[in-house]
Amino acid sequence: MSHHKPFLPQKICPVCERAFSWRKKWERDWDQVLYCSERCRRQRKLTPQDK
Repeated sequence: MSHHKPFLPQKICPVCERAFSWRKKWERDWDQVLYCSERCRRQRKLTPQDK
């Protein structure tokens, strides 16, 4: 019997536009998670306010 997790919530990363799934380490902060990785968080698209 394999261990699958087909019903995990997903979001789309605004930087790389890839889907990423819920992870246990994001359990408490899932609503605030925006980026799929630290790299995407650092490479986020700068808005005119950020410049």
